[in-house]
Amino acid sequence: MRLTVLGCAGSMPGPDSPCSSYLLEAEDFRLLIDFGIGALGALQREQLLYDIDAIVLSHLHLDHCADVASYIVARHYYPPHGEPLPKIPLHAPAGAAARIAEIGGAGVGNHAAEVFEFRTMLRGELEIGPFTLNLAHVNHPIETFGMRIEHAGRVLTYSGDTGESDALIDLARNADLFLCEASFDENPNNPPDVHLSGSQAGQHAMKAAARKLLLTHLVSPHVDENETLEIARRHYTGQVELARAGWVYDI
Repeated sequence: MRLTVLGCAGSMPGPDSPCSSYLLEAEDFRLLIDFGIGALGALQREQLLYDIDAIVLSHLHLDHCADVASYIVARHYYPPHGEPLPKIPLHAPAGAAARIAEIGGAGVGNHAAEVFEFRTMLRGELEIGPFTLNLAHVNHPIETFGMRIEHAGRVLTYSGDTGESDALIDLARNADLFLCEASFDENPNNPPDVHLSGSQAGQHAMKAAARKLLLTHLVSPHVDENETLEIARRHYTGQVELARAGWVYDI
């Protein structure tokens, strides 16, 4: 599997990155995981605007799904050579079609069903192309899925957005790469059901015995990313890095 970070900024685009979006590739299949604000531009820089085979959304907050509406514009109004493009599967929590229509407005949202096959996600196993996903609810104010993605014996776990979550630890068990949000600073008054801090991300990775931790969804400029990285390292003995837009990881 090859993971390309299209965007890793948390809650709003940062100066150096769009919001959450990750491209996962194997066997010439391209799965887009989340499609947050600004990610469509990054997808175009990868020259893959019309080459996505499926999309999966962890949840329906704007910083994880907003550019799905912009993608309707690209595929419906401006297909290459003016030829209609086939629908692509969009796997998401319940209510995704209405949410995307709301974001896009009448001129865009009316065409969502012509661009996507909306498929409602449920807990459990899901096959998308060559990938096997195991989905579980994590700890966030709206329905949100963490996911364990397997291919050819390798494992990527993605946290989505979450507070502390035993389900996330299970999803990350022995994962080769644990892509985990670390949005909060180390404030004891942080709400427990929104995001993780660097220490909590490190603790989750340690409990799961994940092989590598990649911290994402840091809210620039409100969180010191280098401090978050150092704190995570105090709680996790494996390799840990900060996600960067444009970076590629072979899993």
